[in-house]
Amino acid sequence: MHIPLLTELVAGRVATLTLLPDGSVRVDDPPQGALLAGSFNPLHVGHVGMAQAAAALSGLPVAFELAVVNADKGSLPIAEIQRRAAQFAGQHTLVLAREALFSAKARLYPGRAFVLGYDTAARLLDSRYYGGPDGLQQALGVIANAGCSMLVAGRLHAGRFQTLADLTVPPQFTSLFREIPASLFRADISSTELRA
Repeated sequence: MHIPLLTELVAGRVATLTLLPDGSVRVDDPPQGALLAGSFNPLHVGHVGMAQAAAALSGLPVAFELAVVNADKGSLPIAEIQRRAAQFAGQHTLVLAREALFSAKARLYPGRAFVLGYDTAARLLDSRYYGGPDGLQQALGVIANAGCSMLVAGRLHAGRFQTLADLTVPPQFTSLFREIPASLFRADISSTELRA
């Protein structure tokens, strides 16, 4: 991965870098289809299985998206971005972007479906990231107005398999969310456990 391009991305002078399996890089030209956003630390079979299930459910190709700025942890160092991106080389399309919040991603990728695990969907619906309930309503409105949607896979969380039905979605935004059924995808694996 070219360090000058990554530097441009981290500095905000480039919005996206798309790394294709053949090694080529596209600047500000993300692929069509759905996007599975994650930290991929590490990439594992759960991510790949969720992408395959989302593709089967939606009929759309699914690329992976790594935000180089995390809503909780700030910017990733260039070397860490390179390390995480290397996991996709020769196998999957990866989009690198700065936008951590899905309301900002919706502006960047209008009309797209986003593929999320239960835990990511729970953070998406957590009003503390938006300054309170009104901010959450505004953020979901931005996502809706951009024509985006969410495909949510269940996940073993706090000792119980939790799904979209366990999340509190404001009633006017329930149509934004669609569940990936456990019969299509379930992988009780986590990046945190793999790192440990």
